[in-house]
Amino acid sequence: MKTTQSRQQATPSAYIAFARFTLLGGTVGLASSLTVAAVATQIPWGLANALVTILSTLLATELHARFSFGAGGHATWRQHTQSAGSAAAAFALTCTATLALHQLVATPDAMLQQTVYLAASALAGVARFAVLRLVVFARSHTQTPTTSPTSHRTHTGPTDTLATVPTGPATLCQAA
Repeated sequence: MKTTQSRQQATPSAYIAFARFTLLGGTVGLASSLTVAAVATQIPWGLANALVTILSTLLATELHARFSFGAGGHATWRQHTQSAGSAAAAFALTCTATLALHQLVATPDAMLQQTVYLAASALAGVARFAVLRLVVFARSHTQTPTTSPTSHRTHTGPTDTLATVPTGPATLCQAA
């Protein structure tokens, strides 16, 4: 119970979580772009990009679990998988926006391309933050089902015992 209370106290507000998400994600993204450039001098660019993308997604998920969303430790494999899925969706969104631009404008200049990419990237980032906060690192998924215990007296003979029965949404998530 003490661990549950300390985890609940460690949960940052949405504003703080978003600031941390942006800072950590941006730092990992910048480091990744530099790393891809360096690694691509030794192996083909496509392979370097794939390897760095996988490693940076794993790193970012760990950082988000520990600092952005206060999950209280390492990210689970389920969280890594869901995070990778949200990153793939964000990638698809930016690709779709860029392809749509090229369908609408025959020869877009660099400034327009960058504007469309950054706008799509910002939208994808906000959506990814929401998915990570509300689904991947949601409290009901990362805690044991003792979020809102209800105590009941049970008669077992000469002595009564106090049983704690978990109730609420966490119980439903555990069963699913």
